[in-house]
Amino acid sequence: MKRLIFSGMLLLASSTASLADGLFWVVGNRATGQCNIVTSNPVIIGDVWFGDGPYKSKADAKLARSTIRACPAPTADEEKDEDTTN
Repeated sequence: MKRLIFSGMLLLASSTASLADGLFWVVGNRATGQCNIVTSNPVIIGDVWFGDGPYKSKADAKLARSTIRACPAPTADEEKDEDTTN
């Protein structure tokens, strides 16, 4: 019985970890004064002063970033670099 419970818990833990794949967050970076889109759940300490998300697509995260007042509008060069890195 203990094996069955343990295997069920292990299966549940692995499936919830895989659900985070393919998600995006908007993160405010105090050091750079920019808002970045990242693919891992941010830890709010140090230079990271806020995190918003998760979003199902990068397009959704970009739209959300454009509505956050604390985020400056990215320049055309920054958007181009962002599109090529991910």
